[in-house]
Amino acid sequence: MIGRVGAGKTTLTQALKGQQLNYCKTQFIHYTDTIIDTPGEYLQTHTLGAALALYAYESDVVGLLCSATEPFTLFPPNITCMCNREVIGILTTIDDPKANIPMTYNWLKEAGCKKIFPVSSVTGEGLNDVIEYLNDSHGRPASSRPVRRKAIHQ
Repeated sequence: MIGRVGAGKTTLTQALKGQQLNYCKTQFIHYTDTIIDTPGEYLQTHTLGAALALYAYESDVVGLLCSATEPFTLFPPNITCMCNREVIGILTTIDDPKANIPMTYNWLKEAGCKKIFPVSSVTGEGLNDVIEYLNDSHGRPASSRPVRRKAIHQ
């Protein structure tokens, strides 16, 4: 997952895995069994940006995350052509009253994302669509795609 600081990468990771949502600042490239979570500073700092390309090669699908509350995007037009992996857009924080969903959707579309998922990690809206897409894509049987959302027991 690639996005600026505060785009919701770690929160989305927790939500997709059915974990309790806890704020946790990502300070390094964090691998889980199915997700690579990158710090937003890697996107925001020119000298660290090349590392994102290297980590993208280790994934099956690259997710560009953009919060619907962001005032601008860091993704230039057609940035997805630089990656030799499938790139999807994930539009986060759609439940926020200040969300500008149409603008953020257009940013991800202009970046080159052909498939865009609006999600809320807080309400769970759209999460099953992402999980289903990841499990069913690439011609692999669903049993070999290990993203499964667990129920959160409080």
